[in-house]
Amino acid sequence: MRPNHRDDIPTAARRGDLAVGMAGTTHRGINLSILDEIVDYKRGEIAAAQQRTPWDTLQTQLADAPPIRDFHAALNTAAPMHVIAEVKKASPSAGLIREDFDAVAIAQVYEQHGAACISVLTDEHFFQGHLDYLRAVRQAVGIPVLRKDFILDRYQVLEARVAGADCILLIAECLDPDTLADLYHYANSLGMSCLVELYEPENLECVLSVKPKIVGVNNRDLRTFQTDLGHSLTLHQQVDAETIFVSESGIRCRDDVVRLEQAGVDAILVGETLMRSADIGAALGSLLGKNAQA
Repeated sequence: MRPNHRDDIPTAARRGDLAVGMAGTTHRGINLSILDEIVDYKRGEIAAAQQRTPWDTLQTQLADAPPIRDFHAALNTAAPMHVIAEVKKASPSAGLIREDFDAVAIAQVYEQHGAACISVLTDEHFFQGHLDYLRAVRQAVGIPVLRKDFILDRYQVLEARVAGADCILLIAECLDPDTLADLYHYANSLGMSCLVELYEPENLECVLSVKPKIVGVNNRDLRTFQTDLGHSLTLHQQVDAETIFVSESGIRCRDDVVRLEQAGVDAILVGETLMRSADIGAALGSLLGKNAQA
């Protein structure tokens, strides 16, 4: 198990090398070894975390977790569009996104400018995130918080709740159907919501089988890293209207938001567009149609 320091981030992840890992193993429909690399590394992280803080110890900490905020309800209001604004320092595809990174200050700006919920990247090795960012953000804002990570095990679900998460991300391409269902129901038993994400259309049936209240579609093709909002619009037609539908990735301007609004999409998850902006608050306001400038 290698240490999770910034210097240990793979070179490709640091520089945003889009060609990394294109060699071609298949993982739940994605022919891309970077996803396999992330999942394999994550399993090692989980094992190390369990050594540091055993399950029984983590369970005893649950009593001190902050009360749940209703993530689903925050996305289920009369507003024409809801924004899940993401606290994101880096990614394998983009490299370092924001150098002057202050997770709490960013989250507070998001809340002040109309975000419905906050997403916090907690993956350390590939995204330069940290669970401590989530803990700090949860204490600093009054809106629901999502743990965005590669969740593979119940341990991570419990860890998320102890840290103060109100919702977790479950990615269909990383999970077999039984594990997806198990993690979904376990999170619900702890009071948390789940944002169940997919990219590949072939995984929609698996996602819908757990009867999720929130479904997210990633518009980024993990083979090419290109984004297409049409991907969300196509799959949106196959999801029940009672389900909160979230479009993720590639949302860059007010016109993109209007296009999704007009199609009946309930929410968007936006990270890089906001994080790259010199004025994060103005950028969020622009997406929501509150001001003319991006």
